[in-house]
Amino acid sequence: MKGVYTLKAEQLLRVDLQRAWAFFSSPKNLSLITPPEMDFNTLTPFEEGQEIYTGMLIDYKVKPLFGIPMFWRTEIKEVKKPHSFVDVQLKGPYRLWEHTHIFIEKENGVLMQDVVKYQLPFGPLGNLTHALLVRKKLETLFAFRKAAIERIFA
Repeated sequence: MKGVYTLKAEQLLRVDLQRAWAFFSSPKNLSLITPPEMDFNTLTPFEEGQEIYTGMLIDYKVKPLFGIPMFWRTEIKEVKKPHSFVDVQLKGPYRLWEHTHIFIEKENGVLMQDVVKYQLPFGPLGNLTHALLVRKKLETLFAFRKAAIERIFA
């Protein structure tokens, strides 16, 4: 599909699979690994320790660009506890957003992999915006996320 981009990231976590799953399967923790300037807020209330499940809807408010607040709704499309889950955007800034989270148990920890397929709206204008702004913004977001995760699991 034209204009669909893929972002891939991976990181070795020096924890066991259960601890990695417990952290990343809790929507409450997403704000801990998102840059503060994005003012990321989970609007959906959750019980302490509540994990994601297939079909779960999660609402957020976020400021992805230029401090403009935006409503974002995701659905958890697939959960294979404790090895993977997929969230997709139902409402938000992207025409397509599908984020696959994968956790692979290793001798020295858990290899966490992220694969994000995304597409911007507005056709050629969206592609230009991606080239000039969005790609770099997502790379910066994932670099922040990686550093935050390293601090959390240190």
